[in-house]
Amino acid sequence: MEYYDYWARIYDSNKQSTTLIHSYWSEYSHFGTWQFWVVVCLMILPLFILIFLVDRQRIFEVFFFGFTVHVLWTYIDIALANHNKLVHPYFLSPQLPYALSITTSAIPVAFLLVYQYCTNKGKSFFVYIVVISALLAFGFGTIEKLTGFLVLNNGMNQLYLFFIDIVVATVAYFFTHMIKNFANWGNH
Repeated sequence: MEYYDYWARIYDSNKQSTTLIHSYWSEYSHFGTWQFWVVVCLMILPLFILIFLVDRQRIFEVFFFGFTVHVLWTYIDIALANHNKLVHPYFLSPQLPYALSITTSAIPVAFLLVYQYCTNKGKSFFVYIVVISALLAFGFGTIEKLTGFLVLNNGMNQLYLFFIDIVVATVAYFFTHMIKNFANWGNH
């Protein structure tokens, strides 16, 4: 097959897939379904809670950590979704990443608040990350599976989610401290 033939087939396939996803969303995940409103709550409630709990003295550092978690988890989720390993059947919009409420709000806010707590109180971040990762993967993940909000395929399981959570939080932690040290380096 020639270069242009591949791209013609890719474009056609993408157009068919996009049409199918829009039709699915219109049938099963639209504004009139209770699942849509659960997804909206998973997006808004953690952000609302954050307004009251964030340490305003360290807001940029804490939000940078949360943003890093968001970016890493969003890319990982997109990669896993592209291989049908991690499927979120209910989503805000067919134009956005399907797990947006989870990767933009719920997971980053949970980790962000743990980061803030541990760094403010001198607690072991890594111990707390193991605990919150277990709660997210085995607690929240189980609820999502039982209610049909999460489907794990092709060998994916909650243990992998647990390890991904730990890796994402650890990378975000070190990246945040690297940027923080770099910012402080100029002040010496």
